[in-house]
Amino acid sequence: MVWILSSRLRASTVSQKTFQVVTAARDLPAGVALAATDVTVVDWPASVPLAGTFSKPEQVLGRPLIYGLGAKEPIMERDLAVAGSGLGLAVKIPPGMRATSVRSNEIVGVAGFLYPGSHVDVLGTFTLPGNPNPVTQTILQDVEVLTAGQQIEPDPQGKPQTVNVVTVLLNDEDSQKLLLASTQGTIQFVLRSGADQAKATPTPTRLDQLVSGTAKPVATVKRAKPKVLAPPPPKPPDAYTMEVIQGTERSVEKF
Repeated sequence: MVWILSSRLRASTVSQKTFQVVTAARDLPAGVALAATDVTVVDWPASVPLAGTFSKPEQVLGRPLIYGLGAKEPIMERDLAVAGSGLGLAVKIPPGMRATSVRSNEIVGVAGFLYPGSHVDVLGTFTLPGNPNPVTQTILQDVEVLTAGQQIEPDPQGKPQTVNVVTVLLNDEDSQKLLLASTQGTIQFVLRSGADQAKATPTPTRLDQLVSGTAKPVATVKRAKPKVLAPPPPKPPDAYTMEVIQGTERSVEKF
């Protein structure tokens, strides 16, 4: 009986078809360009197909990893950047986008729970010229965090960490907004769900709204029009005088 079962198991193993797949030879961090010593080829069961894999090591050599891989994990097209696109953080920047960094003394990092891959909104608080009331406004929404400090990958255990710099992925216009906001006021990152991609249109919040609980319209001061004074009446012409002498009497006549 044992011999029969063993024969059937061997027959099943022999008949199982496989194909070759290029995998990581060891744990590989994101950002490294793959070398021959970083990859290996293993037999993969044909009954578990994998789309986007490679069958030959030379197909992946020289291409940087966008995401870290574990040992024996298949290397897929989605994991690799274009050859020559750079190393480290540069491989995570899509065409047309920019990596913009902000020092930690200019932000509140959500109590250390900002990780690479997190999505945040950026809020700024400013005092506008001629208005003593500070204003808080949402500047950017649904921004992806590329790095927290020098970490490209999040902590596997999700431990909070204090970092000096946070780098986010922005286009050119939003990069300019973030730079201006960081120099003109204080900014804060607000953590949001990675599945929440909705963008709202929040109105600015002023300090007087927090005190009163209602928005007060800005008072408009109407300036009184200056009074137009009537011109003074013309000065009457000077009168002519004549002294009249009659004997011993004298008199002055005006006409």
